[in-house]
Amino acid sequence: MKKIIVFFCVLFSVQMQAQTVITNIYGRKNFTLNGKWNYIVDPYETGYYDYRYIPYDQNPNPKGGFFLDEHLSKKRQFIEYDFDKEPTLRVPGDWNSQKEKLFYYEGSVWYRRLFTYKKDKSDDRVFVHFGAANYESDVYLNGKKLGKHIGGFTPFNYEITSLLKNDGKNSLVVKVDNTRKREAIPTVNTDWKNFGGITRDVEVVEVPKVFVNDYFIQLKKGSKDELSGYIKLNGKLVKNQKVKVEIPELKSMAEFTTDDKGIAHVSMRLKEVELWSPESPKLYLVNISGGGDYVTEEIGFRTIETRGHDLLLNGKSIFLRGISIHEENPLRGGRNYSAEDDKMVLDWVKKLDCNYVRLAHYPHNEKMVRLADKMGILVWEENPVYWTILWDNPSTFNNAKTQLTDLITRDKNRACVIIWSMANETPVSDARTSFLKRLVAQARSMDDTRLISAALETHRDNIPNDRVVEDPFAEYVDLISFNEYVGWYDGDAQKCDDINWIIKYNKPVVVSEFGASALQGLHNDSLTLWSEEYQAEVYKHNLSMLKKIPQFRGVTPWILSDFHSPRRLLPGIQDGWNRKGLIGENGTKKKAFYVLRNFYEQIEKEYK
Repeated sequence: MKKIIVFFCVLFSVQMQAQTVITNIYGRKNFTLNGKWNYIVDPYETGYYDYRYIPYDQNPNPKGGFFLDEHLSKKRQFIEYDFDKEPTLRVPGDWNSQKEKLFYYEGSVWYRRLFTYKKDKSDDRVFVHFGAANYESDVYLNGKKLGKHIGGFTPFNYEITSLLKNDGKNSLVVKVDNTRKREAIPTVNTDWKNFGGITRDVEVVEVPKVFVNDYFIQLKKGSKDELSGYIKLNGKLVKNQKVKVEIPELKSMAEFTTDDKGIAHVSMRLKEVELWSPESPKLYLVNISGGGDYVTEEIGFRTIETRGHDLLLNGKSIFLRGISIHEENPLRGGRNYSAEDDKMVLDWVKKLDCNYVRLAHYPHNEKMVRLADKMGILVWEENPVYWTILWDNPSTFNNAKTQLTDLITRDKNRACVIIWSMANETPVSDARTSFLKRLVAQARSMDDTRLISAALETHRDNIPNDRVVEDPFAEYVDLISFNEYVGWYDGDAQKCDDINWIIKYNKPVVVSEFGASALQGLHNDSLTLWSEEYQAEVYKHNLSMLKKIPQFRGVTPWILSDFHSPRRLLPGIQDGWNRKGLIGENGTKKKAFYVLRNFYEQIEKEYK
């Protein structure tokens, strides 16, 4: 008889609100929960129903179930599941690439990890922090629900101080559901694999009772030597507290006082600061203290701005030699989850002679962005507002706003991040433009030092070879970015030679996508689709076409490496892979890789 999984109807529980995400989780006292977690696949959502026998007079909620921790010994406890006997999944990691039977699975999986933890100080506070889990996560500790998080690519944490068992095993249970939904961000229809699971680090974090929860330490907009930002304390006594910023290498130190909300506004002048750049990615050790807490962070300082057609880094004109990236290791065919994954990808980027990446189409791992900071690679980060969102749905907007807020909160101190992208390929409508304008307002209210963009819409004019960029949202961004596929979805490669781009904005153009598919190892003449030769031909003609645009200041072709997509079904060619990568699923570079690298080497000489 098939086993029935029955375990969680948590009606008698302590509900805790999700807290503001703690900045710089890796600079704290951490206890990792990475490793093997037991799991139960639950396609029928059985875990939300409780059929266990509990006498009526012992049930505090007779109309529903009552959660019993599986480790309690009770004679009349009837439970139709057993985590201890279930198999394990690696965390962080997606379930699709770890278990063949889950390759296309979309639905709920319950994870359980047992751990012991003893605080260093009795009055310290403890949080459990998740780098990300895709897509909806319900979190429980020792039978009590901590809360629900929605969004597959942003961090979240809960305080667990009062629930910890200091002298015994703690049971952390997470229900992860990657079911695609029409009202979600992203929505149902995407062009990448919907990897499910706890895909990023899980950490237990211990902090003082009053601690530095958040901070923003960057150069003031328009300045090369004045720091501006804030420090925010968390705790009961946060008013009129002294906080301090110290940069030992620059012999700079300043103290500030918090207001009623525990926020201290930072402003301090630096002497002889070396600005961060791709050629010299200088990071300074910055010490931040307050409320009994002490946090150390590596932060770089640089300026980014536009001036007419020009894009200026530290006041100097720059061309963004870029490539788009998905968060997938093609050699393993799963989500990036390790430092080695990130290093492999960014090493490929460097070998392409790039100084810039577009992290599409959602927030990537925090470790990836920190590594880009150290390696000197500029970054475009993207909110997963993708294709046909429910523009008139208030909850959809709130979801998008929350994910954007969490992304900026996490990465606002990274010098490499120069662009916040609001969306990708969203059809023009009044509702859509209003939606995106409100996201821009949120981004600028949190961070006015970086540029705003999006992959805008283009259209054809009455003249057959004209391509026009006049998306109404272009008025609200700093860069004109758009995706174009002349030579693939729009004619053949030679068509590029006759295309005339009409761009009605006095802003720099950074093209967010172009490309063509090729199966690595398939060779033919330059007219044959799916061959490496045809892809290379598309690159040659596109690069020549784009260079004719007067304000052309950067590009991120689509894409660095092949990646999984259930939309791509052509047998013998695609087989569930999007083949637009410059690197095949086996790590071998295609001919177009070298075409792009040669172009970038020439551009680099022009901008020296």
